Amino acid sequence: MATSLNFFPQTSEPKTTHLPDWYLPETRIYSSTYSSISLPTDPFLDIVSFIFSHQHDGVTALIDSSSGYSISYSKLLPLVQSMASGLHHLGVSQGDVVLLLLPNSVNFPIIFFSVLYLGAVVTTMNPLSNMMEVKKQIVDCGVRFAFTLLENVDKLQKLGVHAIGVPENMDLDSEKTGFLSFRKLIGGQFGKAPRPVIRQQDTAAIMYSSGTTGVSKGVVLTHGNFIAMTELFVRFEASQYEYSSSKNVYLAVLPMFHIYGLSLFVVGLLSLGSSIVIMRRFDASELVKVIDDYGVTHFPVVPPILTTLTMRAKRVCENSLQSLKQVSCGAAPLSGKTIEDFVQALPHVDFIQGYGMTESTAVGTRGFNNEKHHNYSSIGLLAPNMQAKVVDWNSGSSLPPGFHGELWLRGPAIMQRYINNVEATNTTIDKDGWLRTGDIIAPADLEAVLISHPEILDAAVTSAADEVCGEIPVAFVVRRHGSTLTKGAVIDFVANQVAPYKKVRRVVFTESIPKSAAGKNLRKELKCFISSRL
Repeated sequence: MATSLNFFPQTSEPKTTHLPDWYLPETRIYSSTYSSISLPTDPFLDIVSFIFSHQHDGVTALIDSSSGYSISYSKLLPLVQSMASGLHHLGVSQGDVVLLLLPNSVNFPIIFFSVLYLGAVVTTMNPLSNMMEVKKQIVDCGVRFAFTLLENVDKLQKLGVHAIGVPENMDLDSEKTGFLSFRKLIGGQFGKAPRPVIRQQDTAAIMYSSGTTGVSKGVVLTHGNFIAMTELFVRFEASQYEYSSSKNVYLAVLPMFHIYGLSLFVVGLLSLGSSIVIMRRFDASELVKVIDDYGVTHFPVVPPILTTLTMRAKRVCENSLQSLKQVSCGAAPLSGKTIEDFVQALPHVDFIQGYGMTESTAVGTRGFNNEKHHNYSSIGLLAPNMQAKVVDWNSGSSLPPGFHGELWLRGPAIMQRYINNVEATNTTIDKDGWLRTGDIIAPADLEAVLISHPEILDAAVTSAADEVCGEIPVAFVVRRHGSTLTKGAVIDFVANQVAPYKKVRRVVFTESIPKSAAGKNLRKELKCFISSRL
């Protein structure tokens, strides 16, 4: 999600006088235009049982892009059960927290489901995190066991965590002595683990997010949250298309330790029978080859990867990338120019955008195009069963269509709480269950304007304190090579295209914009820079 940008005041007049039927003036609540979906009512239902209860004719579940090693759907649940038995033998029990400090791999979903099969809880981290960050998360959520790369095993053991090294390539790496523990776990040597009573309201995962403001916080997501995500995001989207989901081939480049990648590649898609081709590390030079070799049909991306795909598409022969049916983008806003370049480069590919956040288990909005209507620049419509408000940042009043304000969401995928942080929980979720996203509807426009400048390669906007205005917009700009663009020219360029209150007041030229693993601009780093330099 984006860091809150509260320097955009309410507009004085709404832009429209016609109120759509999906907006209720009495409550000022926006509802999904889609029919509600019936979610499972059994309180004793866990996400593992739910995912594997769906019948489909999918054959191959997970494929390693570099080696071709694959895991079939027929073997997937037995592998999960075998690993769960091994973990039970090691002493993992209901409520224990298990850390996945791992890059993408075919093993990631198996480990994830095996932990949840026992009623234990998964917490994930970027494998590039330093040990100080790892230790902080271990303490915060009480990690007892961990799966990680071999080089991190001893480091985690010193922190008091039982760590298991995970091979990247099951065919080759698993033969190394360092992976003996993992081989035993997945080898089915321990019988069948007893299953505890697991409720939908029980914690399934603790995913860390910067939240609406401040430092990273542990988002507590339940089995019910993941069930809702699977139905309202993944399975619902699949239902909108005529082609069979079991014939779809998804390319997994997005990190599985992030809610976007986790929701799709680790959880939801496995209920549909789709094949998932996994790149352990994103390699731009291999991208086209992987898509062509495996016949990839669907490619979820973030903006930097979309730009890379567009550049590669312009250089390939006309027979390449023909298997692609859809590219979907999320995590950060796109400029009109970026979208236009992609559509021109791959006109046969359906392009959609979406919006979600860790605190909503990736559920929010999703685009949809058909022969009669398409809007590539839109982040789509509210997911089924979801409601929204647009709230004035200063007064707290709910706003009708045509006003700029903070987006609030409510629905069955909204997180339970932040772990060990009652104050942050109460600040983020109100008594009626509304999630304050911290995202203002308008600021994406400002970054899009900046990126549309022919001499600007990338840009991000954050706020800075100001004695007169309280806060003002500050633009961080990456100029194209050889550009002589000045700060004044940037300010004037934006001022000519936006309302006076949106104008950029300061410009900082930089070599790059700091981004998360999901491709989102790290505005809190920019704010730290402002605090120390400006």
